[in-house]
Amino acid sequence: MLKQKLDLYLQLIRWDRPAGWLLLLWPTLSALWVAAHGFPGWHLVLVFTLGTFLMRSAGCCLNDVADRDFDRHVKRTAQRPVTSGRLSSREALLVGAVLALLAFGLVLTTNIAAIQWSFAALAVTLIYPFAKRYVSMPQAVLGVAFSFGIPMAFAAVQSRVPMLAWVLLFGNLFWVIAYDTEYAMVDRDDDLRIGMKTSAITLGRFDVAAVMLCYLFYLLIWALAPVVPAQSAIYLIAIAVAGLQALWHGWLIRKRERDDCFKAFRLNHWLGFTVFTGIAGSWLVA
Repeated sequence: MLKQKLDLYLQLIRWDRPAGWLLLLWPTLSALWVAAHGFPGWHLVLVFTLGTFLMRSAGCCLNDVADRDFDRHVKRTAQRPVTSGRLSSREALLVGAVLALLAFGLVLTTNIAAIQWSFAALAVTLIYPFAKRYVSMPQAVLGVAFSFGIPMAFAAVQSRVPMLAWVLLFGNLFWVIAYDTEYAMVDRDDDLRIGMKTSAITLGRFDVAAVMLCYLFYLLIWALAPVVPAQSAIYLIAIAVAGLQALWHGWLIRKRERDDCFKAFRLNHWLGFTVFTGIAGSWLVA
């Protein structure tokens, strides 16, 4: 029974699908390196890496409880532990609360500014699962939630959140909209049937074009922002490689086939990793 419960908990937090928390991790680590003008120290790297994993896992718990009545009508999500009844909503929320408390414990080892901003991050995390009922572009809400590690990283390093942090958050929001629209394209038929609101539905036949524009805005904003020493060839090469990956994703989703759209979504963490390596590499040789 214990092993069965553990397996259900691991399914609940998407243990076997690391792409989700990696999408959170790379912009957060990028912000840490930018804020610290280089390696920020192992303490902050560990705090934000573990915290990212814990908060993404807690978000999965809340999301599955909020969407349990919708997920049973979607083929891809019908067998999730809460949706299928193998875990109760109360149990899932308890797991999520424990994970969130552990993440907060990590934040307590940083500074007052990061602790204060963590409450705003939690509020956005709590809001997102319900945005899909009322907002035609819930991916924008997710974009804020998945980008909030950026101001928190600056707060942890500099004890403040400068304008640069918000510029990077704004740019990262476009990336989140891009890859989560790809994700929404996978379930478009099911979401239309059950009345769920997503960017894939709202954008209609302009979905692919919008995804590519979002990639472009993300890469332009991060390329033009002062995140690395001036004229860093390493960073410009990284941005170019990330752009090539974005073009590949556009090729994958052009026919709007489920498997290809899901593949494009899953591979997005490599794009974020590429940008991060460009930032870290630039500061390493500065």
